[in-house]
Amino acid sequence: MKKIAYVASECVPFIKTGGLADVVGTLPKKFNKNEYDVRIIIPNYMCLPAKYKNKMRYLTHFYMDIGWKQQYVGVMYLEYEGVPVYFIDNEYYFNGFNIYGDPKWDLEKFCYFSKAALSILPSIGFQPDIIHCHDWQAGLVPVYLKTLFAGDPFYSGMKSIMTIHNLQFQGKWDVETVKEYSGLPDYLFTPDKLELNKDASMLKGGLVYADKITTVSNTYAHEIQTPYYGEGLDGLLSARWQSLWGIVNGIDYDVYNPNTDKVIAQNYNKKNVNKKKVINKLVLQRELGLPEDPNAYMLGIVSRLTDQKGLDLIDRILNDVMTDGTQLVVLGTGDRRYEDMFKYYQGIHPAKLSANIYFSDDLSHRIYAGCDSILVPSRFEPCGLTQLMALRYGALPIVRETGGLKDTVEPYNEFEGTGTGFSFANYDSQELLNTINYSKKVFFDYPENWEKMRVRAMEQDYSWDTSAKIYEDLYNQI
Repeated sequence: MKKIAYVASECVPFIKTGGLADVVGTLPKKFNKNEYDVRIIIPNYMCLPAKYKNKMRYLTHFYMDIGWKQQYVGVMYLEYEGVPVYFIDNEYYFNGFNIYGDPKWDLEKFCYFSKAALSILPSIGFQPDIIHCHDWQAGLVPVYLKTLFAGDPFYSGMKSIMTIHNLQFQGKWDVETVKEYSGLPDYLFTPDKLELNKDASMLKGGLVYADKITTVSNTYAHEIQTPYYGEGLDGLLSARWQSLWGIVNGIDYDVYNPNTDKVIAQNYNKKNVNKKKVINKLVLQRELGLPEDPNAYMLGIVSRLTDQKGLDLIDRILNDVMTDGTQLVVLGTGDRRYEDMFKYYQGIHPAKLSANIYFSDDLSHRIYAGCDSILVPSRFEPCGLTQLMALRYGALPIVRETGGLKDTVEPYNEFEGTGTGFSFANYDSQELLNTINYSKKVFFDYPENWEKMRVRAMEQDYSWDTSAKIYEDLYNQI
C-alpha cells in the first residue's frame, strides 16, 4: 500500500479560487483504494462553508516553533467521498473572508502552513511515502523535509513531488523576511537554492528540493524551460528536465456531462448532438436577450478577464468578428479594462453581443451547451480547463497553440477530415481573426464537416481517470 499526502492551499468542494482546487479535490478519489492511501492536508479557513465545518471533528493540537515564535497547531478531520481530509487549525493565520490577501501576510501564513503540514504527521499517525505539494503555498514542504526534519527517523525516506499549476505565482519576498518567517538557516538562501534575483522564492525552494516536479500539461513542461515562459526559473527547470513530468489535468465527467446536466435546457450526447444541441442555443439566446436564430454562429468566452487570457487580441479584432450571423456571449470577471471593453462592444453590437460581467457556474454550463465554438486565445496556459469542458459539450474550441491548449485540441484538417477544433500559433490578432473566419467558413459552408468534428470533440476523453494512471506511474517510479 502506497501512502500519499496531498498538501495544498485549496481543495474542492471546501474552498476554490482556481483549477488547483479541482486537481486536489478530484484526483485523490480516482486511485485504487486497495493500492493507494491518499489523504489531503489543507488550512482550516474561517470562511469554509458551515456545512463542512459542522461535520469536522477535533483530533489533536500542539505548539510548534517557527522562526522566533511558537504557534498553535490544531488538527480537524473530515472524511469526504472516501478521502480523509485534515484541516490545520490556527485562527491567527486562517481568519478572514478571503484565503489570499496581503502578499506579505500570505507569505508568513504559508510558511507556517508548510511546516505545520509536516509537523502534524506523527500526531495523526500517518507516515506517507510521498508528499505531493501544490504550488508555492506548499513550496517550503520539500525544503523543510530535506533540512530541518532530515534528522528525525520518522521522516527519513519520505519523498516529495512539487506540482506547478502556474509559474507566475512564486511566493517571493526579500530574503530577511522569508528567513524570519520560515526559521530556515542562512545557508539555504543562495542562488543555487532559495534565492532568486536577490529575493527569496518559496516555489524555487520546492523545485530545488523536491524529488520530482510535475506540471499540468506536456507542452507547458517544455515551455517553462525557456526564458519567455520560465519566470526566471527556466535555468533551474532545464537543469532538472529529467525529473520534470507534464501531466494534463482532467475534468469531472460526472459534473460536466451534457447527457445528464440538470442546468441545461436539452440533454444530449454524441449520437444526437447535431439534432438537439441547437435547442440549447435558442434557449440561451432567449435568456440573454439576443435574437433567436438557430442558424447564427455563436461564439462563447468563459474566462477570468486578465492579460494572460489573450483578451487584448480580441479587443483589436472584435468589430471584424461581429459580422451578420455571428453572436458572442461573454461570461467572467477580472481586470477593469476588459470588463469595460466587453460592455463597450455590447453597446455597439447590442443584438450580437451579450457581456455577462459576473460568474455563474450554471450559466457557464448553458454557454458550453448552447455555443458552437469557445474562444481561448491565451498568451500562456499551463493546462486550461475551459477547452476540456467545451470539447465535452461539443462546442469546438478556438485556441492558441500554447501549453495545455496545444496538447488537448487537435486543429481541423479539411483534407484528412480530422481535428476537434481550430488553432493558431503566433500571439497575433490577425492570426486569431483568420482562424475565427476559417471556423465560420466551415460552419456556414460545410455543415456536415462541422457536425462530424463536433462528434469527434465529444469522443475525446479528458476525464481524471486517464491522468490518474500517469500519476500512478510517477508514484511507482519514486
